[in-house]
Amino acid sequence: MTSLKPYLIRSIYQWILDNNLTPYLLVDAENKDAILPHQFIDDGKIVLNIKPAAVDALSLGNELIEFNARFSGKPMYVVAPIVAIMAIYAKENGKGMVFNPEDDETNESTPPPPEQTPPPNKPKLRVVK
Repeated sequence: MTSLKPYLIRSIYQWILDNNLTPYLLVDAENKDAILPHQFIDDGKIVLNIKPAAVDALSLGNELIEFNARFSGKPMYVVAPIVAIMAIYAKENGKGMVFNPEDDETNESTPPPPEQTPPPNKPKLRVVK
């Protein structure tokens, strides 16, 4: 199965826009695949405004969020891997979703290990009164 996270991000993003609010992403800036403006990183995290008026060529993909934006007047191509997205929320009221980092560390396509069952020919003891 594919990850649910990018679908949730896209739906919450659309809900925020439909309500005339400003969508913000909280990103783990320590992710090695992220391309972010380093001067705005605070405590290993960065908040990005992804309102259509603030970005160009926004792509909310299944693996990456990509767009062009200006930071202090300088154009920059920004890449935030989906696994690095910590939250998406509306600036005005804080409503949105925070993602659990442990969910990204597990491979959703890997089934859980089978439960241990005793061999079928092994005798079972029971109390008789």
